[in-house]
Amino acid sequence: MADINLKEITLIVGVVTACYWNSLFCGFVFDDVSAILDNKDLHPSTPLKTLFQNDFWGTPMSEERSHKSYRPLTVLTFRLNYLLSELKPMSYHLLNMIFHAVVSVIFLKVCRLFLDSKSSVIASLLFAVHPIHTEAVTGVVGRAELLSSIFFLAAFLSYTRSKGPDNSIVWTPIALTVFLVAVATLCKEQGITVVGICCVYEVFIAQGYTLPLLCTTAGQFLRGKGSIPFSMLQTLVKLIVLMFSTLLLVVIRVQVIQSQLPVFTRFDNPAAVSPTPTRQLTFNYLLPVNAWLLLNPSELCCDWTMGTIPLIESLLDIRNLATFTFFCFLGTLGVFSLRYSGDSSKTVLMALCLMALPFIPASNLFFPVGFVVAERVLYVPSMGFCILVAHGWQKISTKSVFKKLSWICLSMVILTHSLKTFHRNWDWESEYTLFMSALKVNKNNAKLWNNVGHALENEKNFERALKYFLQATHVQPDDIGAHMNVGRTYKNLNRTKEAEESYMMAKSLMPQIIPGKKYAARIAPNHLNVYINLANLIRANESRLEEADQLYRQAISMRPDFKQAYISRGELLLKMNKPLKAKEAYLKALELDRNNADLWYNLAIVYIELKEPNEALKNFNRALELNPKHKLALFNSAILMQESGEVKLRPEARKRLLSYINEEPLDANGYFNLGMLAMDDKKDNEAEIWMKKAIKLQADFRSALFNLALLYSQTSKELKALPILEELLRYYPDHIKGLILKGDILMNQKKDIVGAKKCFERILEMDPSNVQGKHNLCVVYFEEKDLLKAERCLLETLALAPHEEYIQRHLNIVRDKISSSSFIEPIFPTSKISSVEGEKIPSESVKESRGESRQTQIVKTSDNKSQSKSNKQLGKDRDEETPHKTTKDIKEIEKKRVAALKRLEEIERILNGE
Repeated sequence: MADINLKEITLIVGVVTACYWNSLFCGFVFDDVSAILDNKDLHPSTPLKTLFQNDFWGTPMSEERSHKSYRPLTVLTFRLNYLLSELKPMSYHLLNMIFHAVVSVIFLKVCRLFLDSKSSVIASLLFAVHPIHTEAVTGVVGRAELLSSIFFLAAFLSYTRSKGPDNSIVWTPIALTVFLVAVATLCKEQGITVVGICCVYEVFIAQGYTLPLLCTTAGQFLRGKGSIPFSMLQTLVKLIVLMFSTLLLVVIRVQVIQSQLPVFTRFDNPAAVSPTPTRQLTFNYLLPVNAWLLLNPSELCCDWTMGTIPLIESLLDIRNLATFTFFCFLGTLGVFSLRYSGDSSKTVLMALCLMALPFIPASNLFFPVGFVVAERVLYVPSMGFCILVAHGWQKISTKSVFKKLSWICLSMVILTHSLKTFHRNWDWESEYTLFMSALKVNKNNAKLWNNVGHALENEKNFERALKYFLQATHVQPDDIGAHMNVGRTYKNLNRTKEAEESYMMAKSLMPQIIPGKKYAARIAPNHLNVYINLANLIRANESRLEEADQLYRQAISMRPDFKQAYISRGELLLKMNKPLKAKEAYLKALELDRNNADLWYNLAIVYIELKEPNEALKNFNRALELNPKHKLALFNSAILMQESGEVKLRPEARKRLLSYINEEPLDANGYFNLGMLAMDDKKDNEAEIWMKKAIKLQADFRSALFNLALLYSQTSKELKALPILEELLRYYPDHIKGLILKGDILMNQKKDIVGAKKCFERILEMDPSNVQGKHNLCVVYFEEKDLLKAERCLLETLALAPHEEYIQRHLNIVRDKISSSSFIEPIFPTSKISSVEGEKIPSESVKESRGESRQTQIVKTSDNKSQSKSNKQLGKDRDEETPHKTTKDIKEIEKKRVAALKRLEEIERILNGE
């Protein structure tokens, strides 16, 4: 075996770079979304051991919905990418391109075992540029193929060194081979098939046996006419070691998947659930289909499931001729390679092994897989195809009459393949371009119509998305997912009647519910989301809440471990004012998944409804332990701490709000509540800064505007409060507290009695029974020296609040003044009576369920139930329900009341002294 030189390496790497540099500008598409964007195993916060407990998509291997694809080393490389660039796709594509170049160079070294130098380079170049590899190289999830292939080829090269002088056994390369096989298998399952290639290499290449010779030797031994040669015994020992190691790896692999095959549906692989002979005829026909893709990669498609390849249901189907021809050709090559001992037959044999053995796990011949055809699984088999082509070219080019023609044809193939690969990369630029390119090849796959619809839906182009979803239902009328997509799109278009009809159609396609029996039909678990989505739709109608609850319970009866059903039902029960039952639902969900931060958050919301703030805070803290960046838990736990009135909790509340605005820098609520905390701590300058930031982000932020004005009025900056109040009343002309505060400032600071009068009159137009507004209007009449009108006004006010002593006192003062002969102009302490109390932001939902998604899970939802509020106040406000006051708040109120009473007594002494 000749070593490869630097020029050859440079050539291969240069060609790979030229063909795939544009892949660096592609995004995350198709399966990348589940494996990268939605996979929490990539995040540094996820323990490394979790990578070895979950499948390739981040789903625990123990769950039924797991695909059982155990590839932790591949996921580890994704995690390294995430550490370097988080979710920027360029670094992921760059690493894939590098891995493909590495595979191509190692493949060149393998080719030197069976081909001459020139043919080896040709085989490697053809492999580097073959368009069938775009799915494995440009699609990020194809990294599993690339990594596995690196260790696959390395294991084979290591094994070729296991034969020592005089046919002795060298154990170090064998041990290294077993290790590399294990590593290859941890990158992708097909890595284990290299053991079969090593066995074939040992028997037919290293030892030089042919099939007739093996048969003759075996026959003589069985008849007792001879013994087994020593070299053959050594070969058997090596093969036994390899097979035992393989068996051990298989046993471990079966234990990892917990002896369960993944659940696939008839939509993923229709032939797998078809009866005999349809299943056998179709699966055998798929072999020539894959071979044709290697031979003529002109029409490539990212998804070959569902109706892409119609089932072969009869022996008379013309496509059976393709199957027959393929097996005849394959059999001919097999007989030639096994019968003769020449170099050519050895090359053909190894090429056939590389084509066939790595393809076995994806062939459906031994167990069903979740696809019909997948281009990426042809990555390793294409190596055998390239060796076969290069070997054929070598045979033809040695004949002078065909030499020039062979070079021209070879150059054309490499050039056209390179251009096709480069052009095909652009199809992977976005999901829309990928699925539209697939529809040009195949219009009978409902999944492709659905995925184009999803791409348009992500762009908020619901009208166009609906057309594609509807077309999917026409192509595959029994596709539950397509009807769910139609329903969701109708909902997004606010066409609820059509949405409900579509969901009902999807529900009618579900298997019949068997009461008390676990749902075990082999159907995509996400199809159960039809119950969730339908319930989410109808529960918007208050009269149909019980009906929605029934749907959630139906889903749970079909799958008692359906976590999302418990979550959604918990939300509904809260809406139905049944917090105890909601608590039961969330506790049940937590039994299924205790590491879900959203569930602990939702349970905290239930405890808030149950008036158990301490328990709520504990659950918020648990959510933050699992996810320190859980935005809703950060925000609401901080507000809960603030509402508790405990001074010792304020620093932690501030810390959490700072973390929240770091995660949500454009949410004005975070800045507002930091301002309220600063007001609680008497940090007026800091409070002013936070309030201004909140208003800058949301100019019409009602509570921020009012509390900033309130802050100015409390810090003797009443004139700065006035423009803020003007802005508040421009957005909210009916803001009673704002009108009271504005009137107070106009009366006491600006001496604008007319302006103050307009404010108080406006209040009484909206609320004739408002005691504060009424009393302050009485003060205006007194200032205008209309004592009789002031008296009548105070009498009316006293009727509204007969127990308010200060109103009676003021009435007595006015009456004394009316009966006296002289008049002094006292000013009533309007600030005492016109005081207002800080507002609170009403509860609102921050996160809303989409209900369903293209992936196997619907989006989790969490309701924000807490309230942002101000504990600041100037006095009493009986017109609005106020929250429970802390001891400190009560003391502050009492101090202000005492101060106001002293001012009243001072005025009374002045009046009595006249």
